[in-house]
Amino acid sequence: QVQLVESGGGLVQAGGSLRLSCAASGRTFTSYHMGWFRQAPGKEREFVAAISRSGGTTDYADSVKGRFTISRDNAKNTVTLQMNSLKPEDTAVYSCAADRTVFPAPRQSPMLYDYWGQGTQVTVSS
Repeated sequence: QVQLVESGGGLVQAGGSLRLSCAASGRTFTSYHMGWFRQAPGKEREFVAAISRSGGTTDYADSVKGRFTISRDNAKNTVTLQMNSLKPEDTAVYSCAADRTVFPAPRQSPMLYDYWGQGTQVTVSS
C-alpha cells in the first residue's frame, strides 16, 4: 500500500507556472506507474499526465502537451508535475495517483489507479 500527499497548488495568473509535487510513503514506490489527474467543478476527473515505474515512459493529455512535464525521483519517492503557460481552463483540483498494474506502460483511465492523494487546488486567473 502507498499513501500519497500532494503539494504546490495555488493561485497564478494566466501564462504563469506552478510545480506540483506528490510524496509517496512506503518502500515499493518503484512498483507503481504514477499519474496526475484533475477535476474542475461540475466536470469529470480527467487524465493529465502519467509516468512509468522507471520514469522512462511518459504520456500526456493533448490539452497539456508542450506545457506540462511529469517526472519522478525514485530515490526520494516523489513525482512532480511542472506546469508552464497556464491557462484559466487548467483550473482544477489536481491529484496524483498510483497504478500497481504489471502492464508495462502507464495508463490514462483513472478507474485503473489504485491509490490517490487528497488533491491540491490550482487556480489560474485570466
